[in-house]
Amino acid sequence: ERRKDEFLAMLAHELRNPLSAISGAAQLFGKLETEEELEWAKEVVLRQVKHLTRLIDDLLDVSRISRGKISLRKETIDLSPIVSSAVEAVRPLLEERKHGLGISLINGGLRLEADPLRLEQILVNLLTNAAKYTDAGGHISLTARLEGSDIVIRVRDTGIGITPELLPRVFDLFVQGDRTMARSEGGLGIGLTLARKLAEVHGGGVTAESEGPGKGSEFTVRLPALEDAAARTPSPRGTLPRVARPSSRVLVVDDNTDNARGLARLLKLLGHAVQVAYDGKAAVEAARAHRPEIVLLDIGLPGMDGYEVVKRLRTGECCRGSLIIAVSGYGQPDDLRRSREAGFDHHLVKPVDFDALLRLLAGGEFCTSVPTG
Repeated sequence: ERRKDEFLAMLAHELRNPLSAISGAAQLFGKLETEEELEWAKEVVLRQVKHLTRLIDDLLDVSRISRGKISLRKETIDLSPIVSSAVEAVRPLLEERKHGLGISLINGGLRLEADPLRLEQILVNLLTNAAKYTDAGGHISLTARLEGSDIVIRVRDTGIGITPELLPRVFDLFVQGDRTMARSEGGLGIGLTLARKLAEVHGGGVTAESEGPGKGSEFTVRLPALEDAAARTPSPRGTLPRVARPSSRVLVVDDNTDNARGLARLLKLLGHAVQVAYDGKAAVEAARAHRPEIVLLDIGLPGMDGYEVVKRLRTGECCRGSLIIAVSGYGQPDDLRRSREAGFDHHLVKPVDFDALLRLLAGGEFCTSVPTG
């Protein structure tokens, strides 16, 4: 119970930090004069929103895994591009702390059946942990090789190490090592928990080794290799084309005016003709009047929710062939299934990843975009 109380205190601390940065940048917008200053404020807001999204995603993932609700989208994949993506995600932190990074992928053809996003999440969490708990100017290495029937990935750092007392519990939820350093570096201390649990649902595991304080740490991921790797071709990542759709009539529907107006502004900058509605009834009326080709529809609307709105749009004349995208704060498998059954073409989870939205506007089959950080 005490560990949970400490965790909640850490959560409050972690939420207040990015909110404070966002608030400060927002209050400065009207006072900044140069393009460079405005760009700085924009980057602060975007960076902190991404951080908040990652915190929320981690909390939700822990809950889903604990209840056996995690959903994997397994593909035949090669490890190399996953490692590259993970390194790119952590690169800003590595550069900020001036760490050296060594990558060694040997025994080529490291293929496996895995969810590429979840596998990347495992590596990002381990690399982030290594970067945070290594003093500036340290060194981190990532090696991967085939050992028997397993792909073995090792992340080694020259950081603060782990005490013998903590080592058996380092993957437990609500457990952190050096509390002072944890607070100064940020994070909820659940990254290692997630990494191990995600590896386990893939049929593998993660272990930790350390010779003690000040002597660094090594985390080892073991995942089952693909038995017939040589005979199978990895699935391409990102199947949606990156072809820009010409100017379209777009209807944005959200009861949060800031969300609606912000998304509308971004779409207008791309040359689209955008209408905005703030409730279900207004959305149906706007659709009938303007016959949009694309509808971005919030599900949690007052009065008439998004499910009812999409049904009315699909049965009317105005939007039978329109691209209708659900926008929601919920992204669990049941939510995605319900969206599909209601008549949505796609399902985006808030905060909306604008790059993912642009890919969806280019066309493609039903897909989802859930933030991962």
